[in-house]
Amino acid sequence: MLRTAPLVRGRVHALTWTLVAGAVLVQIAYPLTPEALRTQVTVLSVVVFAAASLCDATRLHGARGGLLLLVVAGGGGLVAEAVGLRTGVPFGAYAYTGTLGPELLDVPLVVPLAWTMMAWPALVVGRTLARSRAGVVAVGAAALAAWDVFLDPQMVDAGHWRWLDPGPGLPLVPGIPLTNYAGWLLVSALVVAALHATLPAHDRPPAPATALYLWVYGSSVLAHLAFFGLPGSALVGGVLMGAVAIPFARAARRAGVGAGLLPAGTRASGVRP
Repeated sequence: MLRTAPLVRGRVHALTWTLVAGAVLVQIAYPLTPEALRTQVTVLSVVVFAAASLCDATRLHGARGGLLLLVVAGGGGLVAEAVGLRTGVPFGAYAYTGTLGPELLDVPLVVPLAWTMMAWPALVVGRTLARSRAGVVAVGAAALAAWDVFLDPQMVDAGHWRWLDPGPGLPLVPGIPLTNYAGWLLVSALVVAALHATLPAHDRPPAPATALYLWVYGSSVLAHLAFFGLPGSALVGGVLMGAVAIPFARAARRAGVGAGLLPAGTRASGVRP
């Protein structure tokens, strides 16, 4: 009986890494998929990635941790999007085009899952690079909002949503208003603050969350540059997200996480972060 809990943790650890690998493979498949099937792959990518983040949070904080992540990030994202669609606050005026599957409150269900999937790695980034509560929230919000410099141009280009008043925007990233990024910073700060207040801090960055964040950064730069024909967002997103991703990668390596980015660290007596 004494070995039961470590055995369960080990299985959750293995499942987490399986989902991380699945998220990476689906995202690799996306630009190689025929355009007629890309929407289905988009949805699958978000679902698998969100499952990986939820599993990692559950692995460290139990079922309560996974539920808190889903409620705070997913629920908070849903509320923000629903309000945004009806009022234009805080993102600006936009509309979904009905291509992303089932909706709740006129918001595709995959959208709150997208908030969930990146909120967990963003929290880890904030906690790794900052120590004060305000610092964690600021860095975590920047880590989450910077991802949208890649997300929004890609999704608008794919026809999943449109901006009713798309200017002014970031240099080299036309069609996405600055209000969108301001809204992302605000909602991201609220989400990260709530997660930081309710989930215990980590001794060091969890390796699955570290792998997920750094994968999103590197793969987004490459995909926008080489596959999506969006060099502007590749450059601007590379700089803005890189401002947190590169220091985070260095800090994670100093913390000894680099050698743990593969799931081989599982042991019968316990699991490494």
